[in-house]
Amino acid sequence: MSHPKEWMSVRPEGLYCSAGDFYVDPVRAVARAVITHGHSDHARPGHGEVIATAETLAIMGVRYGSGFCDRRTPLDYGGVMDMGPAKLSFAPAGHILGSAQAIIAHDGGRIVVSGDYKRRPDPTARAFEAVACDVFVTEATFALPVFRQPSVDAELIKLLTSLALFKDRCHLVGVYSLGKCQRVMMELRRLGYVKPFFVHGALIKMCELYETLGYRLGEIVPVASVEKASLAGEIVLAPPSALSDRWSRNLPNVLTVMASGWMQIRARARQRMVELPLVISDHADWDELIATLKDVGAPEVWITHGREDALTYIAAKLGYRARALSLLGFEEEDGE
Repeated sequence: MSHPKEWMSVRPEGLYCSAGDFYVDPVRAVARAVITHGHSDHARPGHGEVIATAETLAIMGVRYGSGFCDRRTPLDYGGVMDMGPAKLSFAPAGHILGSAQAIIAHDGGRIVVSGDYKRRPDPTARAFEAVACDVFVTEATFALPVFRQPSVDAELIKLLTSLALFKDRCHLVGVYSLGKCQRVMMELRRLGYVKPFFVHGALIKMCELYETLGYRLGEIVPVASVEKASLAGEIVLAPPSALSDRWSRNLPNVLTVMASGWMQIRARARQRMVELPLVISDHADWDELIATLKDVGAPEVWITHGREDALTYIAAKLGYRARALSLLGFEEEDGE
């Protein structure tokens, strides 16, 4: 039996599997890339072959165009693909639509590269599945004890309450275009919101993709197609960058809202001039990260993409062999 450290390494391009000659979520163009999900800090164009779930491949096609790679290879959850002497399979990560954990097995050893993940229910994503392994590679986006997220229902009820109280105000909600936008829509529908969602043009194509894949978002109306004065008392969804740009100035009596895990930090909310911060994250919080280490039960943990020091420390205290990978090139993603 060989340990994954013998055939997994960090290169300038990203996390590399020498046994199968491929990279996982590389930050530079490579000949063969395994992509865990469609956010732009993990899924980049220009690779030779991209292996991902069918949903992630569709997302990349919408974001980057049909020629984003030379060859698309879909792999379903639970399917197994031979990668030379190594074997690759996917398990759900719960992060966004199509997100997957990459399970790589070789010579008796197994590593799980989780990508980004969350543990809470999401109507747009398959729930995270804990997979036993020798090495678990975990993200650390919200790996500080201060990050303990409230329930999604409680946060969205704040929005619905505000709509009822301030009927003359346009509620402009900042949401990331992939994952957060569609999750917020479907969660609001579940809570009984039946009115149309008015959306910035930058959100439309991804919402259309979700609809074609069977996710019912309800009536969606482009903001550009209506009189702006009619949007008082309505929900308008837009990318975070649009909250303070010229586009938003034509909306009536705006109440600025933002849905993000970072809204737990008051300084971030103030910086964006957000009146109603909603703490809604597509990542595991501090308690969920620790629970995941226990659920997976891998004796060794590699930590990347976020606040590595705190999670490395607590993992070691819990008896795991833990180290920070410090992958370069990962920026704050467009789906917090």
